[in-house]
Amino acid sequence: MERGIEHSGAWIIALFVIVFASWLLYKYMAPKTWREWVGAGLIQGFIIALYAEMYGFPLTIYLMVRFLGLDSGSSGLNANLWSTLVGVGETGMMISMIVGYALLFIGFGIFIQGWRQLYRAKEEGRLAKDGLYGLVRHPQYTGLFIGLFGEGVIHWPTIFSVGLFPVIVIAYVLLAKREEKKVIEEFGEEYLEYKRKVPAFLPIKGKWKQFIQGTTTDQNKLP
Repeated sequence: MERGIEHSGAWIIALFVIVFASWLLYKYMAPKTWREWVGAGLIQGFIIALYAEMYGFPLTIYLMVRFLGLDSGSSGLNANLWSTLVGVGETGMMISMIVGYALLFIGFGIFIQGWRQLYRAKEEGRLAKDGLYGLVRHPQYTGLFIGLFGEGVIHWPTIFSVGLFPVIVIAYVLLAKREEKKVIEEFGEEYLEYKRKVPAFLPIKGKWKQFIQGTTTDQNKLP
């Protein structure tokens, strides 16, 4: 290809965003076991691949142009996949950006709120089952899934971000099951009762708005 692709080549921005996102990842996830490190490593790879393509080298676009003739002679080729696929130029990129960032911020907010509630429960020596934990058993992971889906699938899909997303989900679902075994050993029947009443990752119908707003606290505490 002789002509360049818009919105690429900004490696300084790519490096800054990768470092900042990675700092947030390890600040709040703080992996301890090797399984936690595997999950964090997958997310780290997701972050690097996503932002390296978003601001640096648009590998996904180049491959699709090379092997699928994605541009079909169009002059509006863009580093954003949705913008190029839908064929509406900057409009496609703006729509995907707005929706993607909305999901990213919602997911990040849920993740942080869940982290705070779990930290407070551990400090008090009790089982976390109020606030977001009154709606799902693993709100931090739910928030993580929402955020990654918004940024790496809706906003700026790439071969690696779309491919890694289901792998990350599977890894953290398995990690959650292992964590629950440890919690059962600590809290016994109290956690088993909580588990019977509260879903793992997705709130029950009618509770999504409450979950996304993240405003629930003691009102969702189980007896």
